[in-house]
Formats: sequence, C-alpha cells, structure tokens
Amino acid sequence: MENYRKNVEEAARCLRERLGDPPAVALVLGTGLGGVAESLENPVSIPYRDIPHYPVSTVESHRGRVLCGKWGRKRVLALQGRFHLYEGYTPLEVTFPVRVLAALGVESLVVSNAAGGLNPLFSAGDLMIIADHINFTGRSPLTGPNVDEWGPRFPDMTEPYCRLLQQRALDAALEESMAVQRGVYAGVLGPNLETGAETRMLRALGADAVGMSTVMEVIAAVHGGMKVLGVSVISNVNRPDCYEPVTLEDVIASAEKAGEKLMRLVARVLRGTSEA
Repeated sequence: MENYRKNVEEAARCLRERLGDPPAVALVLGTGLGGVAESLENPVSIPYRDIPHYPVSTVESHRGRVLCGKWGRKRVLALQGRFHLYEGYTPLEVTFPVRVLAALGVESLVVSNAAGGLNPLFSAGDLMIIADHINFTGRSPLTGPNVDEWGPRFPDMTEPYCRLLQQRALDAALEESMAVQRGVYAGVLGPNLETGAETRMLRALGADAVGMSTVMEVIAAVHGGMKVLGVSVISNVNRPDCYEPVTLEDVIASAEKAGEKLMRLVARVLRGTSEA
C-alpha cells in the first residue's frame, strides 16, 4: 500500500505540473460517452500512457486520456476512458485515477456509464440518475491496509450519490424539458452479459440497471470525501421473457446517440457547482 500511495502522489504531481491548478470538478466518461469531452474549450490533452503508474485502457471506445479545459464558464477535468475488473485489473488499479483526482483536490465527481436497463419502464437511450448502487462484484477497493489520510477505515455509504447533486440533475432535466429516470445501479464483474435468470434476480433485488463499472470508483470517491453524481445511459433494456442478444457495437451506438442529452444535462448541473 505504501508503494501504491507513492505512485498516486507521483501521478498527481505529473498532472499538476502539466495542468496547473486543477479544477474542483472531474468527469469519468464511460463506454461510448467519450465524445462528451470534445465540447471542452482549448483542452490540454494527456494520454494515460504519459502519466506515471497509470493503467492502460484496453476497451474499445475508451480513448485513454485526461482532458482539462473550460466547459462554459467552468474548468473541468475529464477522464476519457476507465478501467474494469474484467480486464484483469485489481480494485486498486481500477480506482487509481480516482485516488489521483482526490490527491489533486477534486471535490465533485461526475461518473457516467452505459448500462443495461432492468426496469421494464425504461427505454434504450434514457438517462438514469443513479440514486444508489448494489455491489455484486464481491470486490472492494478498500480491502487491505487503510490510508488514514485518504479516508476512514469504515466509510459511511448511506449517501454514496450526493442527494443535492441528484436534485440538481433532476431540476436540470426539467429546465431542459428532458425526461430522465432515477434508479439503482447494479455493478457486476462481467465481461459476460446477464442471463435471463440473472436479470430476473437483479430486478427482484431492487436494481433498475446493470453494468460493469462505476461501483469501485464511487466507493473510492466516497472514501476520499468527494461528492458524486452518477448518470447511466440505458443502452438496451433486458426483458427476460423476450430476451434479445446485444452486441458491444449496439451498446456504443446507443450511448453515443444519448451523449448529446448527457452533455446538456451535466453542463446545466455544473452551472450550480462552485467555480474552479
């Protein structure tokens, strides 16, 4: 853990030297949603491979770079691509970027993902404000020695997704005349998609959408004292009684199609955050 801590500090120092004073808000952009970052004005772009100790993204559509620039009147930092347990990374490696963001002083984190809908009232292309999550991975980034300077040994998880930011997102959707959903995200290990029986189980246990990311990052962010807003793009809806196969290409296409809505929503939410 001591080496991991030093690696986080070295990566944060590298970004600070390249970016100057980092912004207080960061975005994690998931499958098919990397294009959202293209709206940043005059961004500084840093490939992950140029950051010491940073993992390398292996998933199609994940560009693998840090972008920092202005979005409207805000400076934001965007991570264009993330890491997953199913790639073979450990929870500590998956959450390395979040630990670096915390070391940089980021206060608010917006995480997005493409997810399969479980709620039969959802439709492909919907945005779902994440109200809570269920960790079905059996893993945690907090396993092992605790770094007390980063957060408590037993962090409270009664509000992993900031209620104030959730309300801002719901208000923003209303102002944009945009219909959004709100629900529970189930995080699974992957990379295989769910069977019909697993879909029924997840729905029965209270999940509205399912995906293979986000949960590790949010646990680390909450441990580090960040306020988190989570938004899922519903790429397809799993209806176990009329189950249809879905491909990665379908997921990416649906996520990219909804990217413009996500961009409008997050941009309006950011107007209500503190200047950075």
